[in-house]
Amino acid sequence: MSDDHDPEKGELGKNFGGKEAETSEDSASDELARVHSGLTTEPDITAIAAPCSNSEAVLNLFKRDRPRSQTSADSQQTEGDDEPHDHQVPPHRTKSRTQSMRSVPRDAVKVPISERRGCLARFCIFAEVTDPYDYTRKKKWTITFIIACAGAAAPMGSSLILPALRDIAATFQVTETVVNLSIAFYMLSMSIFPLWWSSFSETLGRRNIYLASFVLFVVFNILAAVSSDIAMFIVMRCLSGGAAASVQAVGAGTVADIWEVKERGRAMGIFYLGPLCGPLLSPIIGGALAQSLGWRSTQYFLAIFGALLCVLILFCLPETLRRRRPLVAEAEQEAIEAIEVEKSGATTRPTLTRTATTKSVQVKTKKYLALLRRAFLDPLRIILYLQFPAVAISVYYATVTFMSLYMLNISIQQTFSLAPYTYDSTIIGLLFLPNSLGYFLSSIFGGRWVDAIMHREAQAAGRYDADGKLMFRPEDRMKENAWIAAALWPAAIITYGWTAQFGVSIAGPMVANFFFGVGSMLIFAMATTMLTEFLPRKASNGVALNNFMRNIFSCIGCIITAPLVDAIGNGALFTIVGGVALVSGFVTISAMKRFGGRWRVSMDQRIEKAMGD
Repeated sequence: MSDDHDPEKGELGKNFGGKEAETSEDSASDELARVHSGLTTEPDITAIAAPCSNSEAVLNLFKRDRPRSQTSADSQQTEGDDEPHDHQVPPHRTKSRTQSMRSVPRDAVKVPISERRGCLARFCIFAEVTDPYDYTRKKKWTITFIIACAGAAAPMGSSLILPALRDIAATFQVTETVVNLSIAFYMLSMSIFPLWWSSFSETLGRRNIYLASFVLFVVFNILAAVSSDIAMFIVMRCLSGGAAASVQAVGAGTVADIWEVKERGRAMGIFYLGPLCGPLLSPIIGGALAQSLGWRSTQYFLAIFGALLCVLILFCLPETLRRRRPLVAEAEQEAIEAIEVEKSGATTRPTLTRTATTKSVQVKTKKYLALLRRAFLDPLRIILYLQFPAVAISVYYATVTFMSLYMLNISIQQTFSLAPYTYDSTIIGLLFLPNSLGYFLSSIFGGRWVDAIMHREAQAAGRYDADGKLMFRPEDRMKENAWIAAALWPAAIITYGWTAQFGVSIAGPMVANFFFGVGSMLIFAMATTMLTEFLPRKASNGVALNNFMRNIFSCIGCIITAPLVDAIGNGALFTIVGGVALVSGFVTISAMKRFGGRWRVSMDQRIEKAMGD
């Protein structure tokens, strides 16, 4: 290798030094992990990361599909922690949630072009590197921005047609309640499809999933635009939502791939600007397009947006998954073991031997069956995570909040298109701006606030390891930020309900919606980040479970809101919603404060057995 400095490779002579130092440091970290189970650590910024020792260790970095010895990822594992980490989220934490992070950034080592992974990877401007943590901060923020934009596609698709619902109903000669089904089933597909996107990405990699899903997103939106009846429109909308939902399953994992835990709160907040601020402009754009060019133009707009995302992903998003899961090899091994056990009655792990023709057919049959089960049925097992109280209560509260958001969206469209307001499509689109502005501001400042709280709590409790690094706990994310948010958004949605009910000045409900956006965004980001920390080995499953539950109930909310507004009015409806939210929030935070640590430790001990891993 050349000694010339490369901005991504770095000066290898400077960055790879004594292996013995790293080994001793790993031993100390392992011993510490056994003592401080359930904690994460923050590096001392004055510490020096132990590098590799020789050129052979450097060459081993390029072997992408095999475990690397003495790398930064390995140094973060505790003794005996030889089980694979979640392939959606990098091995930034161990089974005991102890983490030793590099303190001094290391220059990125490029993967040779011929070994880069993903569809058309040679055209990507950002080279794939051996450790995504080593990307420069500029590249990390660029990748985060691209994922945030991609994450905006799915919620943008759900909200872009909100101002045009009456126009669509008139075109297909159906009621607005029937048209609302296009939004409801869109949300339903967003809950289900991520389970399989997550499963496929473990084998195919993140880049391939992003490209494939957004090509499908473009196709389905074009078909929705040319729909000849309401049935075709609803089906195409459902499929387009499922395609764009890939980012819900894989996006948080990509962010976790490149950002270390002490900076991840802010990065996760920026990432969620996309999914939650997609509605910031989409109702405005949808209203303007529907009024000037007709509602079909909204679907063409989504197709164009999806095509632009395909270009960005193709040229600017490298593969960040550290190691793909060898799904075919695992299925074949499972099939061989099953046949050996059936024939011999043995329960021990058999050795691989040459098989006869009959046995080979049996192996292939069982392999394909195991492959289908692992790819299509096993993802549904994420529901079993709800047996753990820490996961169940986090998912429940996020679901209540998200369902309320979509009930509010339907109410805005229905209420302000009728007397005494009678606004047109363009104005109705503008009415979604205040709560989206709340999402935006909360994302910008909320992540930093939570990171500061995590540091403060660890310092106040004196949680330092032997090297002076702070040690974090997931439940520390629910402090005053959670109490404020839990009171703010329910109060705001109740205020919206009654101000809209009595037809007061438009400023009243819009101010309430702004504070709803601020409070609800704090809850979304907090719940999602906590799930990735409660399930460090299966963090993507935690995120997928969260999306699965909240989008199912959002689908229900979209269906029931319009009839309930007609029956009891906005005031009574959102008083009920706000009351349930207040009780849910205070119970969730109190329970997490009192039992969170105990639940976390219990989950550590039971999770592999309970999930069948």
